[in-house]
Amino acid sequence: MGAVVSCIQSIFRTIGNCIMAIVNAIAAACKAVINAIVSLFGIIISCLTVAREAELGRLGLLRVAGADGE
Repeated sequence: MGAVVSCIQSIFRTIGNCIMAIVNAIAAACKAVINAIVSLFGIIISCLTVAREAELGRLGLLRVAGADGE
């Protein structure tokens, strides 16, 4: 009788591990998508701020430390 209980426990443990593996895979996929979106926004913001700094530099409004001997 103990062998039957042990076998049933092993079956349920295996099913539980399988479900946890599926949940972990879904979580990893969601994390990858979110990281990609965050990186994309970082690139866009970086491009916008560089363009703004270049515009200010062209107008002479942006002071670069050490550029004129200060």
